[in-house]
Amino acid sequence: MGDLISTHLDEAKREVITARTGELMGEFGRLYEQQYAVALFNKMRFDLESGGGPQNQLLHRKVPLKNKSIFSGALFQYLEDNKKWRNRFLFIPDSYNINYYENKQAHDRGLHPKGTINCAGYRVLTSMEEYLELLNTSLPGVKAKVGSSPFLKCATQFPLILWHPYARHYYFCVVTEKEQQKWSAVFQDCVRHTNNGLPEECKVQTPAFTDAVRLYRQAHGHYGTWDMMCGTPPQILANLVMDTLLPEMRDLITPKLKGKMHERQRNWMLISDAVYGLVQSQTQAQYEAVVQSCEAGRPPLETTIRTDMDQIITSKEHVTSKVKVLVLPKAEKLLKVSIQPYISSILDALMEPTSRGFFEVKDLFFRELVDMSKNLLNDGNKEKLGEHMEKISMLAFHPVKMQSCYEKVETLSLEGLQQRFDVSSPSVFVQRAQILMREQMDDAVYTFEQLLHQSLEGQEKEDLCKTVQRCQDRVIKKFDYDSSTVRKKFFREALLQIFIPYMLKQLSPSCSAELPHFKELIFEDFSRFILVENIFEEVVLHTVMKDIMMAVKEAAVQRRHNLYRDSIVLTDSDPNLHLLGENPPIDWAEEYGGGPEEVDGEHNTGDPEVQRRRRVKQVVSMIQIEGNASVLPNESCLEVPAVDDIPEEGTEVRSDTSLSQKSEKQVSNGTKEDVNKNAVDDKPPTNRSILKEEESTTERSLQDTASKSAIDSAIQEIEKAVQEEEHEVRTQEIAESSSSKEETAAEEVKPTSNCEDGAQIKPAETNKDTTSSTEKPSDSPVREEKAVTPPDQQENHIMASTQDSQTENPIASSQPDDSGFQSSTNEAAEEEHQAGKEECNDSETGEDTGKGESAHMDHQ
Repeated sequence: MGDLISTHLDEAKREVITARTGELMGEFGRLYEQQYAVALFNKMRFDLESGGGPQNQLLHRKVPLKNKSIFSGALFQYLEDNKKWRNRFLFIPDSYNINYYENKQAHDRGLHPKGTINCAGYRVLTSMEEYLELLNTSLPGVKAKVGSSPFLKCATQFPLILWHPYARHYYFCVVTEKEQQKWSAVFQDCVRHTNNGLPEECKVQTPAFTDAVRLYRQAHGHYGTWDMMCGTPPQILANLVMDTLLPEMRDLITPKLKGKMHERQRNWMLISDAVYGLVQSQTQAQYEAVVQSCEAGRPPLETTIRTDMDQIITSKEHVTSKVKVLVLPKAEKLLKVSIQPYISSILDALMEPTSRGFFEVKDLFFRELVDMSKNLLNDGNKEKLGEHMEKISMLAFHPVKMQSCYEKVETLSLEGLQQRFDVSSPSVFVQRAQILMREQMDDAVYTFEQLLHQSLEGQEKEDLCKTVQRCQDRVIKKFDYDSSTVRKKFFREALLQIFIPYMLKQLSPSCSAELPHFKELIFEDFSRFILVENIFEEVVLHTVMKDIMMAVKEAAVQRRHNLYRDSIVLTDSDPNLHLLGENPPIDWAEEYGGGPEEVDGEHNTGDPEVQRRRRVKQVVSMIQIEGNASVLPNESCLEVPAVDDIPEEGTEVRSDTSLSQKSEKQVSNGTKEDVNKNAVDDKPPTNRSILKEEESTTERSLQDTASKSAIDSAIQEIEKAVQEEEHEVRTQEIAESSSSKEETAAEEVKPTSNCEDGAQIKPAETNKDTTSSTEKPSDSPVREEKAVTPPDQQENHIMASTQDSQTENPIASSQPDDSGFQSSTNEAAEEEHQAGKEECNDSETGEDTGKGESAHMDHQ
């Protein structure tokens, strides 16, 4: 990259850059010196004549982000040197400049960052298509071929790109859409804050700078709003230089660029960044020199103003009256024809989205306090209160929570009016409204903090919720009044920014030639404080201001969008509250013990570094820990991180796995209990498709074993019955004692065999019930019926299974007669029913006795 810059930015081109910058800064310096004296006079006059006005009801925090940071976390950054994606740790301090480090450990050790990004003038893009569309506008004469691939391939589907018309572009990406939304909100907050780089508390330097820039642009034919009026004064001046310098440098360098279209675009972007950095360094040095020169001459000017204040005011009023004679008729005609018909429509376009944004700020503030009150009802103590207040105190600077408020204003549209009134885009008004919304939120939170802290002194914990409610209602009433005042002021300023440039552009050709003649009416001693060009603009402003004030007043009288009528509030309207504004900031974590006791193993001492790190964790809702950060495999731009590395989805996967394991355990336990004939569970086993195959295999094996045992026992009983019939035929002539012994032996053998069949068949039946209950949990009542089957039903099941086994076994079917077996079984069933349920051990003993007696009869 160094060779590219040195090749195309040779000494001749650097001289051109220095010359163009010097020309602009010379003209700007003369305008700034003139406007500096006028701004100083206006400030001193306002301090003497200010009669008051609508006073803010809410308190204002003097240093909102002292020793605090905004955001920190890890994401992927594309490095143009090696064209790879690397993991980077980003840290955003209270200056809203983005510092990126090699990793979190480098930041914790206090090492210098790899780079720092000042987001002034940048745009946050979340799609490659939008970026490539803007990139194609960088070289207007070069168009991409159809199907040509860009020089950058995003590693994931969720890019985050910082685009600037002059400076270097930065490429980031994350692995989830949720993270993309959070980082986008953070980056947009950085852009919003750094764009607002002109301090409003400087009542002399800031007005002098803005008027000088406006007069310079008007001298070159640019009257409308300017999107690049963002950042610090040196950055704004560099943007002003680049407006005219960049086209000239493009014509000199573009023909010498080689390579494919996207490669030339990338090289031009790097060259433009180098030119922009060179211009900004020169504007920084020259602007500081101009400011120091003006500040050095300030004491004599103040002395002259204090001495001749009345004469200066009288002379200015005399010149103003003469200018009105020339300008007022033309201005009123232009106002009636081209301005008045559009005031109400433009005001409505501004009021609708802006009011929605302020209402969302109020709702967000209310929701946060309601959530805190609910938590205090459950566990209401001052420690919990301090923990919640430590988070609420930074609500206005929480980019993710405030994003819903900012999005309401982004719908502002001025379509159809931009070309007529030379408004480049509504982004100037959108960002200004968002800055005011954040200030209103912080004022409301700060006022609530002071009121609550004052009310908590001497209060018991039972009164916490009531105290919070009282302070909340009081702050919301003040917020309604202040938001109405702020919005009306914003509407007036926005309308003036739209109409005044248009009127000046229309009136300047006919009036500019006559204005120099009025300089003769100004005393030479007062010529530094009275400028004819400023008086001309003031006359035009007062002409249109009357109609603008009337339109805003009508909207307030009609109570449209909750606007209040103007009313002057005395300074002592709420003296106790304004006295609280002088108190030091409240550290809720330290005073009430609501914050963490240690940070990274260090005690919460007065160390500023420890305090800062603790504040970071409290301001931001999402901090990505280094250990959980996803790492791109081989750090290649073509390889996307695995889905398993995403923290949000990992929790769900683990929960599903634990549920499946738990259900498997329940199924196995239920099956085991059924097989062992334990008590029936109230809850049926869980149905799992994973266990179906194993359960069916177990079921078939148990059924086969049970059926084989039943067949063997049935064959043995048939053989015994046949043998007994043969013995009866042979021993018909034997005495009655021997026949009675045979009947007794037969009666004892049959119950024993039946008990064996029942003991062998019951496990198979139980297994069938278990399988059916596993496959269909609703069948559990059927299984309960089978578990409590009476003895006679059990015998019927035994007979049916025995008959089936006889049909399947060819040996059993070959027997000539089985009537004796069936009759003996019926007799055994009757005896068992009469005797009740007998234990299997007793029946086995009877079986052994029966076998012994039958063997003795065979011997006889």
